[in-house]
Amino acid sequence: MAGSFIDTNVLAYLASGDAAKADRAEQVVAAGGRISVQVLNELANVARRKMGLSWAETHDFLGAVRAMLPVEPLTLEAHEQGLALAERYGLSIYDAMIVAAALLAGCDLLWSEDMQHGLVIEGRLRIANPFRAE
Repeated sequence: MAGSFIDTNVLAYLASGDAAKADRAEQVVAAGGRISVQVLNELANVARRKMGLSWAETHDFLGAVRAMLPVEPLTLEAHEQGLALAERYGLSIYDAMIVAAALLAGCDLLWSEDMQHGLVIEGRLRIANPFRAE
């Protein structure tokens, strides 16, 4: 099942003050995709620490994201694959875990602002920056 996976940094723009990036993030989410529990955990951290959302606002924000996007679980398989990907591609551990979840979900596109645009992982997952001017 090919499809898209969405990194935390894209979702954080949904509630940002940057209108252009918020609009683009909304387009990415509206087109569909998947996320992982790790993405939700990272998004909760960003919501509390960087966005200054209250706990109630954080719960509401995460609930809205979960309602829009299917969530992949954290698994030992994803952890082990993530470690191998971090070593092979030089990714940070956290990025590698997101890549692993995307691969295990059968996705062929990973939307991320922070990872290398155009990089193809394992010959089947392409990373794309949705905010990059083409």
